[in-house]
Amino acid sequence: METFLGIDYPTWWFLVVGGLFSGYAILDGFDFGAGAWHLFFRKEESRRIALNAVGPVWDGNEVWLVIGGGALFAGFPVMYASMFSAMYIPFMLFLLFIIFRAISIEFRSKEQMLWWRKMWDISYSVSSIMLAFLLGVVVGNILQGIALDANYEYTGSWLDFLNPYALMTGVLTLSIFMMHGAIYLLMKTEGKLYDKLTRLLKKGMIFFMVTFGLVTLYTLLYIPHLSDDLKDSTTLFIVPVLVFLSIANVPRLASKHKFRPAFFFSSLTLALLMVIVAIELYPVLLISTTNMSQNSITIYNAAASSKSLGIMLIFVAVGGPLVLSYTAFVYKTFKGKVKIDEHSY
Repeated sequence: METFLGIDYPTWWFLVVGGLFSGYAILDGFDFGAGAWHLFFRKEESRRIALNAVGPVWDGNEVWLVIGGGALFAGFPVMYASMFSAMYIPFMLFLLFIIFRAISIEFRSKEQMLWWRKMWDISYSVSSIMLAFLLGVVVGNILQGIALDANYEYTGSWLDFLNPYALMTGVLTLSIFMMHGAIYLLMKTEGKLYDKLTRLLKKGMIFFMVTFGLVTLYTLLYIPHLSDDLKDSTTLFIVPVLVFLSIANVPRLASKHKFRPAFFFSSLTLALLMVIVAIELYPVLLISTTNMSQNSITIYNAAASSKSLGIMLIFVAVGGPLVLSYTAFVYKTFKGKVKIDEHSY
C-alpha cells in the first residue's frame, strides 16, 4: 500500500475527513447553539441582533459539511453508501431541518406582522435544536455500532437508532453547541442582551457539564470498547486529560468575561472530542454489532484506490489552505459587535 511520510493513504484520508467534520462541528456548532437560545430572547431587537450575529457566516459554515460529505464519498465510498442508506431517515430529517432553518433566517424579515416573525422564530430555533440533536444521534450510533451484514448492508430497524446512548449523545451535542453558541453571541453583543447572555451561558455550561459527565460514565460502563485504546496507551491518555483541562478553562475565562479565549477553549473542546472519536474508532469507520471483526467497515475495506486517494490528497493540499483563508477572511471582515441597520435581518 502506498504511503506518504510513512503513513498510508487511507489513514491520511481518514485524517482529512475527520478534520473537515471537526471544522464543521466548530463553525456550524456555534450558530446551531445560537439558534437554540433564540426563543429565550423576548424582545424583537434582541432576536434581530442574535440573527445578525450569525447572518454573515452561517451559510459559509455549512460549506464545511458539503466538503466533508464529498470527501467521505470520494475517499470511502463503501462507508458513504452503507451509512447513508442505513441512516436514511435521520439524514432526511437533518436535511429537512437544515432547509427550514435557512428559510427561517431569510423569510423572517420579509414581513412585519408579529405572527409571521414569531412563526419563523420558532421554526429557526426548533430547527437549530433538532439539527444539533440529530448530529449527536448519528455520532452516537457510529460510536456504538449498527447491525451490518457481510455485504455491509443495514439489517436493523430505524427505531434502533433511538437507543439510549444515541439519545444521550444527541443531548450532549446540543448542550455543547448551546454553550459554544452563547459564548459566540457574547462576543457579538452588548447592553441588556449581553447581560442576559451571561446568565444564559452559566445555565448552558451547567447543562453541558452534567450531560458530559453522564455520557462519559455511561460510555465507560456500558460501551467499554470505546475506551480500550485510551486505557492501553499512556501517550493517548493525554487527550482526555486535555479535554478536561479545556472544559475547565471555559467557565474560568467566562467568569472573567474573557469570552474570546473562552470561545477558543470551547472550540478546542469540540476538536479534542472529535480526536477522541477518531482514536476510539481507528481504523474502523462503522462498527458492526452483528459481527465486529468480519462485518465492520474500516478505512481499508471502504477506501477508494490508492491512485485515487493520492490524486485527491494533492487537491486537498491545494484547496485546504484556500478554504481556510476564505473562512478567516469572512470572520475578519465581520468581526466586532452587531449593529442593526436597514440592511439587517
